[in-house]
Amino acid sequence: MPEGTLTIGTRRYSSWSLRGWLPVRLAGLDVAEVVIPLAGGETAAVKAATAGATVPHLEHRGAAMWESLAIAEYCAEFLPALWPADRVARAHARSIAAEMHAGFRGLRQAMPMSLFRHAIGAGRTPEALRDIARIEHLWRDTRARFGDGGPYLFGADFGNADVMYAPVVARFLTYRPELSPDSLAYCDAVRAHPLLREWYALAAQEPQAWFLPGYEGALA
Repeated sequence: MPEGTLTIGTRRYSSWSLRGWLPVRLAGLDVAEVVIPLAGGETAAVKAATAGATVPHLEHRGAAMWESLAIAEYCAEFLPALWPADRVARAHARSIAAEMHAGFRGLRQAMPMSLFRHAIGAGRTPEALRDIARIEHLWRDTRARFGDGGPYLFGADFGNADVMYAPVVARFLTYRPELSPDSLAYCDAVRAHPLLREWYALAAQEPQAWFLPGYEGALA
């Protein structure tokens, strides 16, 4: 019998759901997954099913969370290695995770997550390009300071900081902005993680009735 429920949105599009799903799976929480098709915004089904009228929404052992960063912190109580063990590295990881959670609106608007869209070169607004430059700086600085010993931001372990940036990687793979070789290597490492492979495979199985025309197809 599952110990709770994780409610998420359409996997093809819901970047926030990916950020909630990853730490739950990494921490091994025993929850049932409920997927609600999205309609380009809030839906009646999401409002009815979740406390914050948003996805993801996690209920586990009497606790309820409706923000992806809160879910990540909760999962770290079960798997502390989701944050770096070193105090300085852990503070840095929380800072870059929070910056992702709260910022980069230009990138979000210009390059919405759509896993299988053919949109190479699209979305390169000045705001999005500024966000991409900032993200590349964060990745490069973090890897230089804390990333020895592995392909992820803090080395060998795929942790909560990588969780927060996984949808950014998905966007970069869809829209293919110009990235440095080290950023491309990081994107490849994240995409190759077993849980990202699983998420993409599950997204590919979603029914066509869930597709949103505005998020599919080629862009000029």
